[in-house]
Amino acid sequence: MSLLSPRLQLKVAQKQILTPGLVQMVTVLQLNRLELKEMITQEIVKNPVLEESTEEPGEEITPEELMPLLEAEQEHNADPADRQLLEAAAPGAANAPDGLAGDVAINGNLFPDAEETAAATVAEPEVPTVTDPALETPAVTDPFDEIDFGSFFDDYLDPGYRTPASESVDKPSFETFLSSPVTLGDHLRSQLSVSVISEAVRNAAESVIGNLDEDGYLTAGLEEIANVGEHKQADVEEALRVVQSLDPAGVGARNLRECLLLQIESINGKGGVAWLIVSNHLRLLETRQYKEIARLLGRPLEHVEIAVKMIQHLNPRPGLRYSGAGARVVEPDVFITKDGDDYIIQMNDEDVPQLRLNAQYRKMLDRDNGQTKEVRDYVRERYTSAIQLMKNIEQRKQTIMKVCQAIVRRQTEFLSHGLDYLKPMMIKEVAEEVGVHPSTVSRAVASKYVHTPQGVYELRYFFSEAVQGPSGGSTPLLTLKRMVKKMIEEEDRTKPLTDEHITAMLQTQGINVTRRTVAKYREDMKIPSTHQRRVRN
Repeated sequence: MSLLSPRLQLKVAQKQILTPGLVQMVTVLQLNRLELKEMITQEIVKNPVLEESTEEPGEEITPEELMPLLEAEQEHNADPADRQLLEAAAPGAANAPDGLAGDVAINGNLFPDAEETAAATVAEPEVPTVTDPALETPAVTDPFDEIDFGSFFDDYLDPGYRTPASESVDKPSFETFLSSPVTLGDHLRSQLSVSVISEAVRNAAESVIGNLDEDGYLTAGLEEIANVGEHKQADVEEALRVVQSLDPAGVGARNLRECLLLQIESINGKGGVAWLIVSNHLRLLETRQYKEIARLLGRPLEHVEIAVKMIQHLNPRPGLRYSGAGARVVEPDVFITKDGDDYIIQMNDEDVPQLRLNAQYRKMLDRDNGQTKEVRDYVRERYTSAIQLMKNIEQRKQTIMKVCQAIVRRQTEFLSHGLDYLKPMMIKEVAEEVGVHPSTVSRAVASKYVHTPQGVYELRYFFSEAVQGPSGGSTPLLTLKRMVKKMIEEEDRTKPLTDEHITAMLQTQGINVTRRTVAKYREDMKIPSTHQRRVRN
């Protein structure tokens, strides 16, 4: 019988632990331009020592020069480190090497011009450090600061008597004026509000609209709507007819056939050839048996073909225009432009806040100012966190630049001539060339876009596997898919190419693929099978 008792065990194990700085570096690397801008804005709000860099001239100190000072303070935890940090961050420190200053900037001008430095020197003359308050230099006040312009305009430009109510009116926020997408339900209810119907039918129509899916189809039965909403069956049926008469045409249908018939009826096509085809021969239309449809309807084949073209312009998902995903905003993170025979790579830093350290908090690190240890530790931790963020942002920029340089070296022919010259490229190969882990390259190209002379592409678009091509070379999968699609587009509709035929044609060009691979690519491009593409005469 074993007894439970506390025991001490010693074992050796290896664990991979991600530090907060490494976690932030990985997170920042996979952000695109818009996400990075939002993240920087949030960090500026949370971290008081971070601020957006301005164009005002002044001496600067880099985070690389300030970080050793913070590390020294953490190791020694003594006064000299605080004093050294103060001297390095002071705007006019005379003994600061290489022009160290209070504002630490990144992605900005780390080497100011001589004129800017001279202007900064004139604007901020050196003041000797004193401890006696009696020896301190009195601050120079601006005469304009003594004038209360608000009272001046109130006294001399008073428009007259104003009631307290008029002075305390809260103006509406600008957020109330921002446009919001119109949903399918809102669009239908706006039309229903001006329809002349009874109140009972109107309430039933609201229930019908509430049971429409994003494509505009009715997902619930009429009896279920009547029972749940406590409506009369006749009111629900009338409400369905009212909803089906609204825009967009075809909304409120219970199946595809009814959806297409409602759209044909909306253009006064009821009883025509297209109406008859959708009503009675939808299966033959799907299999493209136009000659059989003409025989059954007793109409010329030309009339059937005209009706088929009209049916092809109908929308099988009428509600998707209002309930579908909105347009995706894409802003290139990188610009690749051609300059002579060379390509220039440039990061898109426009509207991205440029960070620097606020020098006003440097006084809180001085023990002589009477700050507690908790305050000094907090300010030191905020400075360290801010420098870490700025380094990670710079590291993100350098990694993306190196990856783009590798892409340009490998895809020069694509940048010059187009998609037909795209070469196969693996993430592992670029990672070895750049000198990082493949996961780092994967994060660097995630959700990021590049503007090239051939258009805007996702960075991940350039990475594709290769298949054995002619002359022992390799062909990227994207090029192979385009070749398959082009063969299908140029085929004879009465005798469409099978997957075996396409495979044989590719093999004659020196590309070794299997039938299963061709079928997979065809399904990925949403191309119907041979049976569905065949047009029967």
